[in-house]
Amino acid sequence: MATLLYRLGRAAFRRRGRVLAAWLLLLGLLGGAAGAFSGTMTDDFTMPGTESQQAMDALERDFPQASGASGTVVVAAPEGHILAPADLAPLLQEAADIPGVVAAMDPFATGAVSEDGRYALIQTQFDSPAADITQAQTDAFEQVGADAEGLRVEHGGEIVTAHAGVHTGATEVIGVLVAAVVLVITFGSLVAAGMTLLNALIGVGVGMAGLFALSGSVELSSTAPILALMLGLAVGIDYSLFIASRYRQFLTDGVAPEDAAGRATGTAGSAVVFAGATVVIALCGLSVVGIPFLTVMGLAAAATVAVAVLVALTLLPAMLGFTGDRVLPRAQRGKANASTGTEQRRPEQGAGFAWGRLVTRLRIPVLLVGVAGLGLLALPMQDMRLALPDASTAAEDSPERQAFDLTTEGFGPGFNARLVAVVTGDTPEATGQAAERAAGVIDATDGVLTVTPPQPNETGTTALLNITPATGPTDAATEDTVHAIRDQVADIEGVDIALTGTTAVGIDVSEKLADALPVYLLLVVGLSVLLLMLVFRSVLVPLKAAVGFLLTVGATFGLTVAVFQQGHLAGLIGLDTTGPLVSFLPILLIGILFGLAMDYEVFLVSRMREDYVHGHTPRQATVNGLGHNGRVVSAAAVIMIAVFAGFALADDPIIKSIGFALAVGVLIDAFIVRMTLVPATMALLGRTAWRLPRFLDRALPNLDIEGEQLQRELAARPSEPSEPARSA
Repeated sequence: MATLLYRLGRAAFRRRGRVLAAWLLLLGLLGGAAGAFSGTMTDDFTMPGTESQQAMDALERDFPQASGASGTVVVAAPEGHILAPADLAPLLQEAADIPGVVAAMDPFATGAVSEDGRYALIQTQFDSPAADITQAQTDAFEQVGADAEGLRVEHGGEIVTAHAGVHTGATEVIGVLVAAVVLVITFGSLVAAGMTLLNALIGVGVGMAGLFALSGSVELSSTAPILALMLGLAVGIDYSLFIASRYRQFLTDGVAPEDAAGRATGTAGSAVVFAGATVVIALCGLSVVGIPFLTVMGLAAAATVAVAVLVALTLLPAMLGFTGDRVLPRAQRGKANASTGTEQRRPEQGAGFAWGRLVTRLRIPVLLVGVAGLGLLALPMQDMRLALPDASTAAEDSPERQAFDLTTEGFGPGFNARLVAVVTGDTPEATGQAAERAAGVIDATDGVLTVTPPQPNETGTTALLNITPATGPTDAATEDTVHAIRDQVADIEGVDIALTGTTAVGIDVSEKLADALPVYLLLVVGLSVLLLMLVFRSVLVPLKAAVGFLLTVGATFGLTVAVFQQGHLAGLIGLDTTGPLVSFLPILLIGILFGLAMDYEVFLVSRMREDYVHGHTPRQATVNGLGHNGRVVSAAAVIMIAVFAGFALADDPIIKSIGFALAVGVLIDAFIVRMTLVPATMALLGRTAWRLPRFLDRALPNLDIEGEQLQRELAARPSEPSEPARSA
């Protein structure tokens, strides 16, 4: 692999103009396609095979007028006043006149007026699902009651969130600015920092443009593009940083620029390919869960990461051809080819070497304190609850949050968590009798506030029961109520009775994801052990890496639960309301952190192995690996933390939780696990760490991540002519 990438890097360096033009042309073409073919985003979560989704499908088939998107207009009179039918008549007419509305139900006819007469709910039913609702329909719905004098009118339901869209703002830009500052400090060169950042931004632009170009034909959740942007920025900058840093090292060693670009692509580029492949595999592995929106989310992010890898391997060497030795600090320019670099490298000096010597000397106390500390951070994880987000966690000034709070104020939390029981039979008689019996059984179930009389369809073979629980959509008690209802109606024979509605769908999605989490974790950990065994030709090194990853995941989950579910320090990130974690956060976090953790593992431990193979003692090899690559890994981690932390300050609760968890996860994995516990463990294991049973040594292919074979080939061949370095 290293030899192939070496040739690729040199070719891109020589044909830099063509390579840059090709990427810019691709960016322009995809940008045009995104403008022409992009579609709308949706937050319509579906779960094939679950009871709630089967009921939704049955509604669409047998009761189409009740299967479309719904909206709720919440009306409140001033304190001390009550609503009259005349107050609501204009609002009912406005709602009924919206294109696509099949019913705007009078609260006085449906009983949707509060006991004190001050609040009312106007239920509005559309003929299309949320994914097919147009922006014009949403805008018209949100204008209902805009001219109502003396009344407070709020709008909620699926229709309001049908066009969530993708929103980025100043908080996300802050992460990029911090990354730029870190690059300048790391490189000591504005040219190197600007080139690395521009390289990553072009890759992100290509990936995002391609994603939006496909959004017209592929249904994307509003979270998918932001996750792709988040990952694309972070890994794009990091991968370019790794290769550019190795290029600078080869320049200071006296290697000609073109050959330095080839060698950097062959060595650091091999680590980039491995790290990128692990992220892509982990994200694509989300498809095994069998949830469409999560599959699309994972594939979208994986595609963006793959583009970041290709950009780092081709566009970066090309840009290095334009910059030459201007990627070095000004004092070192012009000296690269004339110097062996020994006076500049100053081996075994610097913070990385000092930290390495300290950690390896105090390896046992470091391991005990580190593992115990991460274990304590993981303790809140035992209280983790999962749920799909509802309006209660939206920004306080958002329409859906205002409607949610006003409904709770007037009717109680259960009116935001209403359920629908779908009764389907062969004959109208059987369906009617079963529906009446089901209504009585459900009404007697603990946790149920009210049940409406059965609503039959035109043929009478399907009937609906609208159920209002006593608790909110994400309350643990509501989950118990849903299971209790399903258990109670299971004894009614001769018909099919299924429970659905947004709350039931959320509960089913959360349970399926929770069940898939251990399987996915086992898959990811097993994959990490296998891949690292191929890379390092060792058994204990991969096992150590897997245990470190589990410590990272546990501590990250614990801190995320403490902030987002328990509310500790929530105000620091602008979190308005606490609640269960979004259902797909744990499995998504495992997939992403796995790839990033292996990234740092490979970059640090590959240098340790390289020095060990060349005759250093295990302890000295460990110190050397941390000393030579610790600075770059630290910079890469700080950049990722900055990018993810920027998204943690976003308004959207899903994006906020993902950004926070990833920022915390990278912080823990890079600085506590990889740069502290890993060298301490390697020093403790000594030579045992690098042993591989003979039968595995014969069976496993040699990936040559460190480029040993490439170094032998370069040492054996005569020197090739190369372009001179450019200086400012």
